[in-house]
Amino acid sequence: MTLIRRQSFEKPSSSKPAALIVTALLTIAALYFLVPVYWVVVAATKTTQDLFSTNGFLLSGDFVLWKNLGQVLAYDGGIFLRWFMNSLLYAGAGALIAAYLAAAGGYALAKYRFRGSNLVFGVVLGGVLVPGTATALPLFLLFSEMGLSNTYWSVLLPSLVSPFGLFLCRVYASSTVDSALLEAARLDGASELRIFHTIGLRVLSPALVTVFLFQLVGIWNNYFLPLVMLSDSDLYPITLGLNTWLGQVDRLPEFYELTTGGVLLSTIPLAIAMIVLQRFWRGGLTEGSVK
Repeated sequence: MTLIRRQSFEKPSSSKPAALIVTALLTIAALYFLVPVYWVVVAATKTTQDLFSTNGFLLSGDFVLWKNLGQVLAYDGGIFLRWFMNSLLYAGAGALIAAYLAAAGGYALAKYRFRGSNLVFGVVLGGVLVPGTATALPLFLLFSEMGLSNTYWSVLLPSLVSPFGLFLCRVYASSTVDSALLEAARLDGASELRIFHTIGLRVLSPALVTVFLFQLVGIWNNYFLPLVMLSDSDLYPITLGLNTWLGQVDRLPEFYELTTGGVLLSTIPLAIAMIVLQRFWRGGLTEGSVK
């Protein structure tokens, strides 16, 4: 009994250094991601002169945030709003459809046994290793032959496929979707599509949120694919539009104010998506850990 008590008292003291190390590492990681965001917020409040003459992490005497944001929204007939809506279309629709297709494919590979399923899964794993920049030029040539280059479809269609999302959904479905529950639904007369939409998607919701967030961030920040596919500035996403502004700062320094203000506005949708969806993500992961 004395030994047990001694071990119970010694365990917290031995785990305390490890907890401090983990906390310190997480704090460093948080600062690594938050410091650039803080710099963008501060930079968006300054004029071009103050941006280069004052400390980048301190506010200047002239607080011109609202003026800069107003200029961003009004410049060139509100072209930034068009870029913003284009990014919402590319990222929102692309991430939503990609998450659904990844869930359907992962569910099928996990719960249906058919010849060649392992080969299909191996091809999917190979697709995870192929960078998007390697497929941009072949896609451009293909879409040019089909007459789809310089259209919304040229950016949207490649965004509908997520090899990593299918891999994640397949692994998650294998461990969480109970085959007995599916058999019970079949005995009740439910079709396979109904089983997938009423049971499969509900169980896969944490994986769906994960795939959706990864795709949303990836498509929203994608620069190379729109650069290759698009030549009409009205079709640009925010990333490509802001880069065109940044390319004019040598000739017109006021574009620094437009660029920093545009970058600040471009981070808002991603922050909102993370805040809104994190409870579904965290709740699903916690539920899985209890099981």
